[in-house]
Amino acid sequence: MRALRDLSVSAVVAGFVAVLVGFTSSAAIVFSAAQASGADEAQIASWMWALGLGMGLTCIGLSLRYKVPVVTAWSTPGAAMLITAVAGLPLAEVVGAFLVSALLTTLLGFSGWLERALSRLPVSLASGMLAGVLLRFGLNVFTSMEQRFWLVAAMFLSWLLARRWSPRYAVMITLAVGIVIAAAQGELHLERLKFAIATPVWVTPRFSLAAIVGVAIPLFVVTMASQNIPGIAILRAHGYQDTPVSPLIGWTGLTTLLLAPFGAFALNLAAITAAICMGHDAHEDSRKRYMAAVAAGFFYLLTGIFGATVAALFAAFPQPLVLAIAGIALFTTIGNGLAAAVHDPQEREPAMITFLVTASGVSAFQIGSVFWGMLAGLLALGIARYKK
Repeated sequence: MRALRDLSVSAVVAGFVAVLVGFTSSAAIVFSAAQASGADEAQIASWMWALGLGMGLTCIGLSLRYKVPVVTAWSTPGAAMLITAVAGLPLAEVVGAFLVSALLTTLLGFSGWLERALSRLPVSLASGMLAGVLLRFGLNVFTSMEQRFWLVAAMFLSWLLARRWSPRYAVMITLAVGIVIAAAQGELHLERLKFAIATPVWVTPRFSLAAIVGVAIPLFVVTMASQNIPGIAILRAHGYQDTPVSPLIGWTGLTTLLLAPFGAFALNLAAITAAICMGHDAHEDSRKRYMAAVAAGFFYLLTGIFGATVAALFAAFPQPLVLAIAGIALFTTIGNGLAAAVHDPQEREPAMITFLVTASGVSAFQIGSVFWGMLAGLLALGIARYKK
């Protein structure tokens, strides 16, 4: 079986790091969104079950189907928006809004319209956006030294040495060094671990105009602009030009549609965590990196089934360790993105504008800098190509 032949330790480590980064960076926002929606403790656990199951199945299924690293995620901007948007709405109407948003995503995905529009996106702009999205993660490696200098410095030095003598396992070695040092310093809080299996809780949806206008449509727009479009651009920036994106969007929407009554508010293509699975550290051969996404899917399934246990496991890692391993795992990807962005002299300035606006973190109308960076880059490119 090809999948077993293509499986490697580096791919499994990349998948684990992707889930570690994705979970620890935004799980608190999802918990807050669930609480704001009026979900009780059992329903919050059900949200994590549904999201973990949805991300796991789509990562594994789509990656094996297309033999490319397709990593999905929950919509972090969407969760942040929910915290304020759902105020005063019953949970049943909020779930109804999830279904409407998922239906719009499914229709847009399978229609092929989005793929036709994005096929005209220049690689230089996509690469500039990629580098801008990931820049802060690279910077976090060094800013986190202010908190735990010896821990992060030792990880950074380990990565440099491993890249010299064992590049394929550099991230794995770096993570191992970080865990050992954190344990020696008493910063691994494994005593909080407890085994608990999450139970799905069904919420019968109810539809209202207020929820559709105030929650469903904004959730759809934010998820598409801030998550799916960057996810597609990153897939293209890594050389996976022939992968059809319409079914990827369509299947994430359909999966959300099926799991929304259990708490899956929005599933989408990942950007940052996807880059971890698409980088050189996941596998030297780009044709075998899809197994990193499959591994990520397996770990996401575990987060869903053992929601409370996995949350405690990820919480056991000190924050500087998580920031450092995320940034180190993305060093190569950031460098490749910058190189591709400035390769064409005629598109260099628009690509740099895309990079700078994206890296700035500017936000407007609840839409993040990724969308505005791409818009600014396209505007600059259009003006540069305009013939007097």
